[in-house]
Amino acid sequence: MSLDELIPDVSSLTRRLADVGYLASPDLATALFCAVRLPQPLLLEGEAGVGKTQAAKALAELLDTPLVRLQCFEGIDASEALYEWNYPRQLLGIRLAEARGEALEEESLFGPDYLIQRPLLAALEHDGPRPAVLLIDEVDRADEEFEAFLFELLAESSVTIPEIGTLHAKQPPIVILTSNRTRDLHDALKRRCLYHWIDYPPLAQAVAIVRARVPEASVDLATEIASAVARLRSLDVQKPPGVAEAIDWVHAANLLGLDHLDEDGVALTLGSVLKYREDHEVARAATLRWIADPARALQQATDDAAAQG
Repeated sequence: MSLDELIPDVSSLTRRLADVGYLASPDLATALFCAVRLPQPLLLEGEAGVGKTQAAKALAELLDTPLVRLQCFEGIDASEALYEWNYPRQLLGIRLAEARGEALEEESLFGPDYLIQRPLLAALEHDGPRPAVLLIDEVDRADEEFEAFLFELLAESSVTIPEIGTLHAKQPPIVILTSNRTRDLHDALKRRCLYHWIDYPPLAQAVAIVRARVPEASVDLATEIASAVARLRSLDVQKPPGVAEAIDWVHAANLLGLDHLDEDGVALTLGSVLKYREDHEVARAATLRWIADPARALQQATDDAAAQG
């Protein structure tokens, strides 16, 4: 089945994403639809844990095509992202030629047989029934030189290898870039991409997402934890928790057999959602009772004040 037949419109893409456990808002589904059908690279930005990487994974799953992931980091270069030469095999080829007394041209050592594909080249060389989904994850962690290196790939679905020449995609991949905005990306990179900002979802959608990922958890537990995560984001924490942390929290609470979230439950499982010591101190200063149930915390504070008065 072709892409046109598989996802003829945005609503069909939304349904298929839901079928693989990813609940996309209408605007995100529209952005993903355009990325697939135009096709054009899509830059997804947003806070960590809002579902940027998961969107690419879900898209690959529903298309039944490989997800090729390039995790960016400071100092990444072509040898990690595109290709490198198989030096041990080249050395073996040289020794075999010497043992046989054969002349060995340098060009023969720099051909496809000696090339090790890294994620970018693997995505371009994919020759399946549908294009691969190329996830360039956390591109903001790479430096500006690497951004410039990506221009040819994003604009023309091709890359240039000095020893071989320019390689064009057999089937242009569906490219999803993600960024947590640890730094601003260059305008030239953004011009080559569609753009969508993924925000924290409203409570009802957050609960639905958590329930889709942890269906064995009760609705009450999912709702209480999604609400608690929203309260934690209102505090002055270094790393505001996202939907991914809410899912982790529900997994941990469900594993411990908690039917609902109370002060003791928060104390036991807070490490599932907050990952810095300082954030734990901020949360405890706000009181774990408030995190679990602000109405109960307010009532307790009122009762305490009345008792003292």
